[in-house]
Amino acid sequence: MAGPVNLTLPEGDPNPFAGCRQCLGVAATRANARSVGDYSKATDANVVLRTHLREDHGAE
Repeated sequence: MAGPVNLTLPEGDPNPFAGCRQCLGVAATRANARSVGDYSKATDANVVLRTHLREDHGAE
């Protein structure tokens, strides 16, 4: 029998950087995806936003 599995809660949604049109566009895509139940697309938008925040705004 395998050992215990340790799971963590998923991270919360990243917040768009104030005044950045690209951040706001990705956040809008995420909101639209959720509004129609496309949680896979919403998750993809979070990945894109986190990458953008890290690469373009120096976020951790």
